[in-house]
Amino acid sequence: MAHSATTAHGGPGPTAHGGPGEDRTRRDFLLYATSAVGVAGTALALWPFIDSMNPAADVLALSSSEVDLAPIAEGQSVTVTWRGKPVFIRHRTAEEIKAARDVNPGEMPDPQKDEDRVQKPEWLVLVGVCTHLGCIPLGQKPTDMKGQFGGWFCPCHGSHYDTSGRIRLGPAPANLAVPSYTFQSDTTIRIG
Repeated sequence: MAHSATTAHGGPGPTAHGGPGEDRTRRDFLLYATSAVGVAGTALALWPFIDSMNPAADVLALSSSEVDLAPIAEGQSVTVTWRGKPVFIRHRTAEEIKAARDVNPGEMPDPQKDEDRVQKPEWLVLVGVCTHLGCIPLGQKPTDMKGQFGGWFCPCHGSHYDTSGRIRLGPAPANLAVPSYTFQSDTTIRIG
């Protein structure tokens, strides 16, 4: 409790710190200043944690991938990595394209026309991850088992994919995914 001085005639005099309004103003200023410093300090302390949630430079570099198609011969498949996943690129033969287009999509577990899965008939681009349990199907190498439909075969649980990457037989619930890609030129694509 603040002691007030008394004047010569016994009445209350000015306090040592000024009037009651001055104390409240000083207290409010100290409260706001302390709060501002606390908020700034908390923000500075949390910034490294918040910044660590941003994608790393190597992850950003993997968000898109440019692929030169020129060296891939007709009938050949290659595998590239995009966002940590295998991407199958197949230069399809006329027979593979015909086999993919001669199928009634209504007879498939995940109906989809071949024309809706490719931008150019001869180039098939797929995420090479089985839609059943995430295995990597066989079919990229000439010596690999390609399943009953000439595409890919997942030996883990017996899923068979055709030459358009559509599920035709086995437990996989969906077709192999088609990633987002664009043709940069006749012989170059950008995935992602």
